[in-house]
Amino acid sequence: MITEQNHVSGAHFAFTDRWGGVSAVPYEELNLGGAVGDKASAVLANRELAAESLGLDPARVVWMNQVHGRDVSVVEAPWGPAEPPAVDAVVTARRGLALAVLTADCTPVLLADPVAGVAAAAHAGRPGLVAGIVPAAVDAMVSLGADPARIVARSGPAVCGRCYEVPAEMRAEVAGSVPEAWSETSWGTPAVDVVAGVHAQLEALGVRDRQRSDVCTLESRDHFSYRRDRTTGRLAGYVWLD
Repeated sequence: MITEQNHVSGAHFAFTDRWGGVSAVPYEELNLGGAVGDKASAVLANRELAAESLGLDPARVVWMNQVHGRDVSVVEAPWGPAEPPAVDAVVTARRGLALAVLTADCTPVLLADPVAGVAAAAHAGRPGLVAGIVPAAVDAMVSLGADPARIVARSGPAVCGRCYEVPAEMRAEVAGSVPEAWSETSWGTPAVDVVAGVHAQLEALGVRDRQRSDVCTLESRDHFSYRRDRTTGRLAGYVWLD
C-alpha cells in the first residue's frame, strides 16, 4: 500500500503503490483517483485505507482537480463538500493538514520547510514541467515564509526518461524550456525525462535536500501507468507536518 515513506524533522512524505485496496479490474486495487471511471464508493474506501495506514484522518486530506497547468492554491482546510479547484499544486502553513497529489506516470512532487511549517504537493507532468508548476509551488511556499535552502523535496514513482517516448519535436520543445529534461529511450528514440527536469528546476531555486524514487511506473506492475494501460487507477503522494 505505502511503498515509500520517510520523514525529516517533523515533515512526512509518503507514496502509494497499487495494492491493498478494494477496487476491481482494471483499477485494482488501491485506486485513489476519483475521475478515472472507478466506483466512487471504492475510491472513498481506498482513500480511507491509505490515510489510516499513515495515521491520518481521511477528512483532513486535501485533494486537487489536476489539469496540467501551473495554478497553485494556498489552503487552510479541506474543501469539504465543494469540488476541489482546478490546480496542480496546493500549499499550506497548517501543521497536521495533509496534502495529496494523484499520478499514473506524471511526477508527484512533495515539498516541506519544517522550520517555517509550510508544505506543498505538486503534479508535474510534461505540460506542468514546461509551465513551471514546481517553481510556482516553491514561490507560494516562500510567500508563506519558507526558505528554499530549508525545503525538503521528494519526488515519487513516475515514468522514467528511458521509457517516456515522445516525438522529436516535442522533446525539442520541452528541452527548450528545461534542457535537463532532454532524454532518449532505452531503444534509441526521442524521450523526455520529467523527473530530471523537476529536480533541475528545484536545484536552480536553491532546493538542495532532494530525493527521487527509483520506480518507473511504466516498468513496474506494482504501480499504475496511464501510458502502459490507459484505463487504470491513480497513485497518491502525501505530505504533512507534525
